[in-house]
Amino acid sequence: MVRILDKAAVQPRRRFNPAKSFTIQRSPAKSGIAAIPIRIPVKSQPNRVDLVVSVGVRGVKGVGQIRFRIFRDGKEIYNTQQGIESAGSEQNYVVTFQAEDRNVKAGTHGYTVTAENVAAKTRVDVVGPISFSGLAVKTRN
Repeated sequence: MVRILDKAAVQPRRRFNPAKSFTIQRSPAKSGIAAIPIRIPVKSQPNRVDLVVSVGVRGVKGVGQIRFRIFRDGKEIYNTQQGIESAGSEQNYVVTFQAEDRNVKAGTHGYTVTAENVAAKTRVDVVGPISFSGLAVKTRN
């Protein structure tokens, strides 16, 4: 049996819109994508926080390699990488991934998603939509 402890969601961009795009920075710089707070009550062990991210991106130049990272309170807890093609092939993608953070200490925690392009001489833009959600649950003892 699980019990819901907290949930949070943000949708900074609700639709695909190249006119309001921004370029994902070249690594080691990071582009902030979204952030949410999750509150874990006292005496809520064991627990887990299920995190789901979707980001609409567009390949502009070359084949970009985008590393997405999730941080809890400034500490990286998860990362994944996605190749994004540009002109002459697919250009628009919605990258969706999920992560799980287990046995989080009591308190309010800030979860943040970033993206960085690790491929030189390429360009990838965030064009939307963007969504980030978290669900904290108490799991069985």
